Amino acid sequence: MLQGKHILLGVSGSIAAYKAAYITRLLVKNGASVKVVMTEASSHFITPLTLSTLSGNPVITDFVNKEEDSDGTWNNHVELGLWADAMLVAPATANTLADFVAGQARSYLTAVYLSARCPVFIAPAMDVDMYKHPSTKENVEKLVARGVELIPPGVGELASGLEGEGRLAEPEEVVKYLENYFLARSPLAGKTVMVTAGPTYEPIDPVRFVGNHSSGKMGFAIAEVAARMGARVILISGPTALSTPKGNIARTDVVTAQDMYEASLKALPEADIIIMSAAVADYTPEQVAHEKIKKTGGDLSITLKPTQDILKELGRQKKASQCLVGFALETENEETNALKKLAAKNLDLIVLNSLRQEGAGFATDTNRVTVFDKDNNKTDFELKTKQKIAKDILDKVVEYVAKK
Repeated sequence: MLQGKHILLGVSGSIAAYKAAYITRLLVKNGASVKVVMTEASSHFITPLTLSTLSGNPVITDFVNKEEDSDGTWNNHVELGLWADAMLVAPATANTLADFVAGQARSYLTAVYLSARCPVFIAPAMDVDMYKHPSTKENVEKLVARGVELIPPGVGELASGLEGEGRLAEPEEVVKYLENYFLARSPLAGKTVMVTAGPTYEPIDPVRFVGNHSSGKMGFAIAEVAARMGARVILISGPTALSTPKGNIARTDVVTAQDMYEASLKALPEADIIIMSAAVADYTPEQVAHEKIKKTGGDLSITLKPTQDILKELGRQKKASQCLVGFALETENEETNALKKLAAKNLDLIVLNSLRQEGAGFATDTNRVTVFDKDNNKTDFELKTKQKIAKDILDKVVEYVAKK
């Protein structure tokens, strides 16, 4: 859920500031882009160099850049606040919380907080008596009432030697809190998305098969982006060298069109959204040789029979609450053929791409598509990476489902 997110990490002056290094590392490992703002006091507990190295970005501690090789440039707190998808203050000291409540921009960190339009998370860290003091409790309550998200402190041994509430939550807990926040607000949260991907191989004999050039890249990109958007994903894949993307993705590998037909029908009842991006063979050999067919010098004829029409059967069985998306790869009369398929297969949307378009089609890292829905809406997308096209397709699906 943190993949591609911009996280602004604020670090204030607590002994627990050392945990900011672990938090930064976990955020980056989970795909987030991290920028760190430190108070002057926090630099006594952990160096800016450490957090700069782990985040891959310069650490800001003041309104003016005072480095020797700098010309005294101003650090724009407004711009930084607008950059962030979330602001996390960990550790948040009693002093920092008080400044937040009072709206006093006495530090660069507080100025960024006052400029931030994104969700703000505070993870308090202080001694037990400080945390339980009525002033601190009141400040926390005021911030929460204003919409700030509280990551509760842990209970245990504190730096003072006392036991009690006030420990900074463990880095894993902090990052998990952020993940859960974004997950709950993701457009596909609570949805199950079934995606088919790749080719099918129809055997001629133990060595040869009828197949196509599909790499599975488009379907795998859709599965990955759907998981990032909060969905539970069922990925049904034909033969491909691709690894399963990270996220809540359950993968089933199949070989033939019949395999994919059976796997798709089995998964159909669980799915809210079905995206059939696989390049399924329309025909399969009528007879499969048990041994390798030897070359005789003469002609060889192979009789083909139609495979099960997976998309048509899914269209027949789908419930009104389900959204079915098909793909059409065409070489001529593209729009006409895609719209015929949309109607004939009882689809909600169809994604059209043409082998005539440079950068689109099989095995490429890019694609260019047009999406039609059953309400006769048409959306053209320019040439993009398949990851970005996957996001475009899923955004159209979310938009369509919201109107159903």
